[in-house]
Amino acid sequence: MKKYLVLGILFLLPITAYVFFASGVNNFATLPIITPTISELDGFKSLEGKPVKLENHITVLGFFGSDLEVHRAYAYNLAHKIYTKNHGFKEFQFVILLPNGTEAQAKKIDQKLQEIAPTDSWHFAFGSADAINRVFNSLKSTIALDSNFSSPYVFIVDKERNLRGRDDDEDEGVMYGFDSSTIAEINNKMSDDVKVLLAEYRRALKKYNTSSETPSIAE
Repeated sequence: MKKYLVLGILFLLPITAYVFFASGVNNFATLPIITPTISELDGFKSLEGKPVKLENHITVLGFFGSDLEVHRAYAYNLAHKIYTKNHGFKEFQFVILLPNGTEAQAKKIDQKLQEIAPTDSWHFAFGSADAINRVFNSLKSTIALDSNFSSPYVFIVDKERNLRGRDDDEDEGVMYGFDSSTIAEINNKMSDDVKVLLAEYRRALKKYNTSSETPSIAE
């Protein structure tokens, strides 16, 4: 009996320790700020003709250019792996910037995305080439847009319009964005980083609510 007890402890202890420390990372880590205060989406309009903003939202920001067919599979990757898990978070949104004139293409993609999840927090936003370049350049990343104003990379932006990412990634060092053409990168690194950022805001909200409920001490 003692033999089995010792073997059981030796087997369970490492697993318990791993779960404890892994949960600690998710609960207490913060996602580094890579570029502070990127440009707001001034001048961009949604499919419904409404303005789209980064401020006060946690945003996955993408640039899919003038040929959406090239990026259709990337949109589905993101919808399945990231959007469906997180769109219920009140301030969470996807914003895909597109050149004016691509509205018809975007409507077709939007209809397909609705088969995966409601697209109330997924916005295709349309603007001029200059406006797209302005926002992209404000990220100050090492990634470039192609001649169609597109990139497979998507970026995580917090409520204060700071670009969040990794400053010590084991593969890339500084990680500005995530390659949506690579399922492994989206499913592992990006999914983890979105989870960390959302947890960061949940902690801040919980702390605020707790402090608000604390009665003041009369003088």
